Amino acid sequence: MKALYQYIKVIIQAFSSLLNGLLLTLKYFLTPGKSIITEQYPENRTTSIRIPERFAGELVLPHNENNEHKCTACTLCQLSCPNGTIEIFSKTIETEDGKKKKILDRWVYHLDMCTFCGQCVDACPSDAIQMKNNFELSAFDRNTLTRQLNRPDSRLEESNKQQKNTLAS
Repeated sequence: MKALYQYIKVIIQAFSSLLNGLLLTLKYFLTPGKSIITEQYPENRTTSIRIPERFAGELVLPHNENNEHKCTACTLCQLSCPNGTIEIFSKTIETEDGKKKKILDRWVYHLDMCTFCGQCVDACPSDAIQMKNNFELSAFDRNTLTRQLNRPDSRLEESNKQQKNTLAS
């Protein structure tokens, strides 16, 4: 008998939650909103389209005016990426004092495989990569979706060289 009461109680709770959801939907349907919810995308993409601040779009490796970036080639972003979207190629050079040093050679981003989860940005210890709010990323040729994010002849910022040395020791 107790099982029957429990079964009826579950059915009543289910209908109650369904009714609450329907009433909430009806309330928002009948009440005029404070702002326009639906954006007319292709027509006013240059005038009034609003993109949320925390929108995760295309991945970028920012460079300053001296063609310097913050990437230390630690490959943590590559390891944290669930689909292998990021490939970091580094090379070892010898400094003036005879020490070997790993530097970034190429930072390859496969946009066609990216799910825009942001795990790479969270894993980066030097805040070298960012998600921009660019969302118009479609292309007719799949080869254009593979990009090298570091510029030619770019180098590590001086402030990050010190940070990399402290991490290595």
